[in-house]
Amino acid sequence: MTGEHHESQEDREPLDVARLQRRLAAFAAARDWQPYHTPKNLVAALSVEASELVEIFQWLTPEESTRVMADPDTAHRVRDEVADVLAYLLQLCEVLGVDPLAALDAKIDRNERRFPAPE
Repeated sequence: MTGEHHESQEDREPLDVARLQRRLAAFAAARDWQPYHTPKNLVAALSVEASELVEIFQWLTPEESTRVMADPDTAHRVRDEVADVLAYLLQLCEVLGVDPLAALDAKIDRNERRFPAPE
C-alpha cells in the first residue's frame, strides 16, 4: 500500500463526466503520461479495451450473454473492461474537445429524424 487515501463513493461528490475527466487527467499528469495521450494512441487503446470486453462474450450463446453478470468473477471483469473503455473514450473526448454528452444527444436527435418510429 502506498499510503494513498481511497475515499468511499459516499465520501465523494456525485459522479459526472467532467469530474471523471478531471480525475483521469490528474492521474495521467501525475505519471507524466500526457505525451502519450494523443488522439491516435487513445483511440487505439479504446479499440483494444473494447476488444477485451468483446472477448468476455465471444463464445457465449445469446442466452448465456444475458446472464454474464450473475457470475461474480465475470461480472468483475465486465465492469473493469467497461471502465477501461469509458476511461479511454473520456480521455479522447477531452483531448479532442468533444463534449460526449452533447455529441450523444445530437446523435440521438439525428437518429430520431433518420429512423422515425412507426406510427
